[in-house]
Amino acid sequence: MEIELGRGKRARRAYTFDDIAVVPSRRTRNPEDVSTAWSIDAYQFETPVIGAPMDSVVSPKTAIELGRLGALGVLDLEGLWTRYENPEPLLAEIASLDGDDVVRRMQEVYAEPIKPELITARLGEIREAGVTVAGSLSPQRTAELYETVVAAGVDLFVIRGTTVSAEHVSSSAEPLNLKKFIYDLDVPVIVGGASTYTAALHLMRTGAAGVLVGFGGGAASTTRATLGIHAPMATAVSDVAAARRDYMDESGGRYVHVIADGGVGTSGDIVKALAMGADAVMLGVALARATDAPGSGYHWGPEAHHPSLPRGKRVQVEQIGTLEEVLYGPTPVVDGTANLMGALKKSMATTGYSDLKEFQRVEVVLAPYLAQ
Repeated sequence: MEIELGRGKRARRAYTFDDIAVVPSRRTRNPEDVSTAWSIDAYQFETPVIGAPMDSVVSPKTAIELGRLGALGVLDLEGLWTRYENPEPLLAEIASLDGDDVVRRMQEVYAEPIKPELITARLGEIREAGVTVAGSLSPQRTAELYETVVAAGVDLFVIRGTTVSAEHVSSSAEPLNLKKFIYDLDVPVIVGGASTYTAALHLMRTGAAGVLVGFGGGAASTTRATLGIHAPMATAVSDVAAARRDYMDESGGRYVHVIADGGVGTSGDIVKALAMGADAVMLGVALARATDAPGSGYHWGPEAHHPSLPRGKRVQVEQIGTLEEVLYGPTPVVDGTANLMGALKKSMATTGYSDLKEFQRVEVVLAPYLAQ
């Protein structure tokens, strides 16, 4: 539905997760009878949670822990773990900085060159633990470093940026040809962000195994204020899910996974993302709240230390429990920030659905919050 903004511009109305709610049906179930399992390519997971490639969220240690808990952790291969042999003192320093020094000092710290041998070492550490290995590069660094990543034995390759398109145009550098790149790789690729039907459909046609919806624009992002770009996530996920449906018809049945990335801070947001058609969610601040997250009570993304145009900030988060408690409880909090999977199972059971694919068909209503 379009509305008139003025005589010269019309806009389509879009909705956030706060604008919608799921509705119980005539059937209910026991939460113990509900499955939150999902798979992408040959890889099976017990829970539809992906740890975002942010230094405050995923380290080799937490990637291993997330794998042990049935989720997936994606290591940022342009982060501190691939720039420094021992980044833990720098992580602690970032957490201790005063407000006026944060951006400048982070830019200095992240100016250290990426070391290919550390990419190999970090991914090898995760592989030795026996969990699924996933690493992320930006589109700008993918051509330079992907051979190192693949040789290190990555299982899932993530190409993640603010906005990733299948048709990037550049007059100064040869753009990454996603279709050729993905075709030549021997590993499944998850790519994004995308927030529109058309952009997602083009990414699916490159051969991607999954598409990230949004641009990680959560608690630590200032992209809306800096660039004027924002993806109301309920609408964005629904649009990309529609692209998946139409691409299945176009391709003769090839299924591309839709992963909500950004604006998913609570268990209720996870429920609504899946209800709108997502197969899984990529979590940043929700996991940064864990006491064993590497951010030590702080959260920031790669946009926060951009050398010329930072589009994020370091935010303080309340530490509420271990990663296991954040995902599975028990928890004393009542705001949807812990026991995320217990809440998801309860919601699925209350609305009568037994697995995630079925739950994508749940009834949704427009119900904007008038007050928190």
